[in-house]
Amino acid sequence: MKILNVVGARPNFMKIAPLMDAYKSYPHIEPLLIHTGQHYDNIMSERFFEELGIPQPDVNLQVGSASHAVQTAEIMKAFEPVVQRHKPDVVIVVGDVNSTIACGLVAAKTGVKLAHVEAGLRSFDRTMPEEINRILTDAISDMLFCTEQSGVDNLKNEGISDEKIHLVGNVMIDSLLKHLNKAQKSSILERLNLQGQKYAVLTLHRPSNVDDQHIFQDIITALDTMQKEVPIIFPIHPRTKKNLFSSALGDQAKKMPGLKLLDPLGYLDFLQLLSSAAVVLTDSGGIQEETAILKIPCLTLRDNTERPVTVKYGSNHIVGADTDRILAAYHNVMNEDNLNYQVPPLWDGQAAVRIVNILVKPFP
Repeated sequence: MKILNVVGARPNFMKIAPLMDAYKSYPHIEPLLIHTGQHYDNIMSERFFEELGIPQPDVNLQVGSASHAVQTAEIMKAFEPVVQRHKPDVVIVVGDVNSTIACGLVAAKTGVKLAHVEAGLRSFDRTMPEEINRILTDAISDMLFCTEQSGVDNLKNEGISDEKIHLVGNVMIDSLLKHLNKAQKSSILERLNLQGQKYAVLTLHRPSNVDDQHIFQDIITALDTMQKEVPIIFPIHPRTKKNLFSSALGDQAKKMPGLKLLDPLGYLDFLQLLSSAAVVLTDSGGIQEETAILKIPCLTLRDNTERPVTVKYGSNHIVGADTDRILAAYHNVMNEDNLNYQVPPLWDGQAAVRIVNILVKPFP
């Protein structure tokens, strides 16, 4: 049984690593790892392979960055010959990045079974490129592996047949649970002179937040108040950094002694930073999940989430990008003593094992 496993961007690596481990229990599976090169530099790619113990890719398409349309097209052009050469039984795509939909379309058009890991998630906001990628990938997939019940419900509401849908848990949480002890040996807190539970972590990268100067200003204004109370550690995305310092907001940020800007971090350093924070502010879907399992209060700087289980069970609070809402939520979580956060169902570190058990049934 030959499986092509597609990764392209930083969030994919944490999702594919547990699958590559789970395949080892099945000698008749030949898993090939295909890296599209959507994220390609050391900190966004190579370092993650090393820290997560992912084998080097069998194929690297090296597409690099471009507009959404150009990047998707280039990945499709480069991936089709790989499928034709290897003739896989299954193509597995994860998440919701451009590599996901691009390789999914190639698999569907060449008649290869397609499996989507992290299927069914919906923000119901079609201005998000990721939402388009999710909807289209799910529509053409043969097997849909869901992280939470909302994903199952969404797929059924979209008319997808029950036999294609599998609630298996969250492969990204598999990676977190496997590497948490190792991450806690990181010296990141000492290097940044931080004390546990006495700082905040911020990540910000969505165009809706960082491309709109008025919205970005509201967020910066909230941060200005917060940084007077706790240090805010901000590993800054290249796009966000460019937008920040190409405007007057950059001058405002420079005047905030408590706002600590860092280059993007590796997986283990960032996991340690998250696990010891008092509060996390983010517009990232994956960090909503990671903070839920770590039981760290998370303020999501969006008006929606495609991961409602992190709100229902976990530590996630949807606060948007309004200054007053951010600050009100921040003060609420900082002043609460009894945070009754729970772990979402099936987020137990065994999602990849469940997925591979289902994958092999038609190929004994």
